[in-house]
Amino acid sequence: MPVSAAESEADPGPRPGREPDAGQDLAGASDGGPGGQVDGEPEEEAEGGRWVRDLLLLAGICLLTLLLVNAFVARPFAVPSGSMENTLMPGDRLVANKLAYAFGGHVRRGDVVVFDGTGSFLPESAAPKGVGGTLRALGQDLGLAPAGDTVYVKRVIGVGGDRITSPGPDGPLTVNGVPLDESSYLRLGDAPSRVAFDIVVPAGKLWVMGDHRNASRDSRDHLGEPGGGFVPEDKVIGRADWVVLPVGHWTSLDRPAPFAALGGTGGHGDKR
Repeated sequence: MPVSAAESEADPGPRPGREPDAGQDLAGASDGGPGGQVDGEPEEEAEGGRWVRDLLLLAGICLLTLLLVNAFVARPFAVPSGSMENTLMPGDRLVANKLAYAFGGHVRRGDVVVFDGTGSFLPESAAPKGVGGTLRALGQDLGLAPAGDTVYVKRVIGVGGDRITSPGPDGPLTVNGVPLDESSYLRLGDAPSRVAFDIVVPAGKLWVMGDHRNASRDSRDHLGEPGGGFVPEDKVIGRADWVVLPVGHWTSLDRPAPFAALGGTGGHGDKR
């Protein structure tokens, strides 16, 4: 039967099988219908959560980087006494360069070094033992725990193969027969050594002394003891290169020029 024009233009509703109009769905969502979003709060909360996660991730990366630097590159230490005055003052914060002797490098005369004194200045029994000692040592390596009473800072006067002599308070030290000019770092008024000695440094060992000789317990104080006061090179934690605190003490700890003039091989085959 023919359909009139009026009937053909009328739309009584969706025909069977016809999909709802997409525009109608979007309009419904914008009006707060099912699945709609009225004020955008869920997106703001998600953005805030991402910001917190990013901040925590950044903090974790910074902490991990700091721990790795302390363990393998450079480590801060506090100077506990006046044995290195006036080069280092009590309370100074220095940074020990742990890469200074890596990759085949050797400790040189004149270097200020931070070292573990167990086995040389202290008996091996002084080292912390057990699980607690292991955790403490790990914390110290990472810079999370104080260095403790087994760590020292001194100046290297002789290395393996050197002969070092002192006549006592009336004369300078000699290294391989050459008088050592210590005027640039020795504390004013101190004698190079009040104790007379004549020693030869074994290979792989160091002879160390404080710059404040009258107030330093160093290699001289352990003459005649097991180890003879010689510090094994593998006990060196790092070379003290910078004083960073307090601000008024900022400085680099350069090797004094007189050590370069001593000559000799120092047991390592290179002119020092």
